[in-house]
Amino acid sequence: MNKFILPLAGAAVVALAAYALFKPEPAPMPAPAPLASSRPAEGAPIVAVTLPEALSANAQIGKRAFDGVCAACHGENAAGKEGFGPPLVHKIYEPSHHGDMSFLMAAERGVQAHHWRFGDMPPQEGVTPGDVKAIIAYVRALQRANGIN
Repeated sequence: MNKFILPLAGAAVVALAAYALFKPEPAPMPAPAPLASSRPAEGAPIVAVTLPEALSANAQIGKRAFDGVCAACHGENAAGKEGFGPPLVHKIYEPSHHGDMSFLMAAERGVQAHHWRFGDMPPQEGVTPGDVKAIIAYVRALQRANGIN
């Protein structure tokens, strides 16, 4: 039995040396993909908004007023604007949670930040209660078109 140990050990050493010389190089690991941000880019819409097929005359007036006063922060079609203001086409602003009077008071008095991290909303100078009522008609039409009743 002793006469087989030396040749077996020699064969093992030769096999290990051959493996070390001829082993394939491991494939390089691909670079990890950059992590996708869950937040949109600054200024981007926060939600996707489906537009209603038609707007009432009052909602059309409200759209013009919204575009002139509100869209700078609340985004086009009230979709919100990352880094500026929240979407009004959102369940938080459904009529049973934020009634029309909430919108009137927000425009008149401003709003302390409480649902979102955009900071306080200042009062909107030069916007009449009639303007706000038309804006509300527009926002409610957008909400209904997006299943918020």
